[in-house]
Amino acid sequence: MPYAEVIGDPIAQSKSPIIHKFWLEKLDINADYRACHITSDGLKDYIANRRGDKNWRGCNVTMPHKQMVMDHVADPGKVRHSIGAMNTIARDEQNALFGTNTDAGGFFAPIADMELAGQDVIVIGAGGAARAVLFALSKIHVGLVTVVNRNALKASVLLAHFGLKGQALEHGATLPHAKLLVNASALGMAGQDELNIDLSMLLDDAVVYDLVYSPLDTRLLKAAKKRNLETVDGLAMLIGQAALAFEIFFGKAPPLEHDDELRKLLLV
Repeated sequence: MPYAEVIGDPIAQSKSPIIHKFWLEKLDINADYRACHITSDGLKDYIANRRGDKNWRGCNVTMPHKQMVMDHVADPGKVRHSIGAMNTIARDEQNALFGTNTDAGGFFAPIADMELAGQDVIVIGAGGAARAVLFALSKIHVGLVTVVNRNALKASVLLAHFGLKGQALEHGATLPHAKLLVNASALGMAGQDELNIDLSMLLDDAVVYDLVYSPLDTRLLKAAKKRNLETVDGLAMLIGQAALAFEIFFGKAPPLEHDDELRKLLLV
């Protein structure tokens, strides 16, 4: 039976199998989608083993492998030099493995109607998810971007890489006013440290977007709601990037008209 997977460390929290299985059932496709716990030490062997499995359609890649996996697959879209991280591995028509990134498109979809050109943005994190976020922001010509990370130097390098103007700050620093705040880090995720941040600097019509989806209603989103700010939860990006990956794996667009039903299923 054809199948695809999601790999990461940890992986038990992943909701990707629920999403893809839901779409496979709706489209009556005889295939499967699984979660597979892969450590950094086991990543190379995983790719080598799946390369010879003709039933394997590919995998989604989550933390901490989005950058390391680039060393093991082809990069026809030059993702290494643009986003700098891969979240989807699949086969081409010659059965060769290649990597791409659906995170940027998945991130942008829920805020596509926002007028962000020239608006200042704050991004928390400097890993693979943050790279996708910054790549998307660079394409819509936002204003100043403040990247907050434990390692401010790493954050500064990312700003330069994506040609964004702004500043890099460490956690705890005073933040500027902003129209959009995005948490692209693991802070606030179940089993991780909480993200403690003062939201008073955000504009009254600002949007707070948390990529964390386990738990869904994070401390950050709760704080934003207390300020009556618009919020976007992690399921929005998760479903958006999964939709792009699903079509790559199984050759059909997912039935997005069932999104309300899917979200309810994901909240159980």
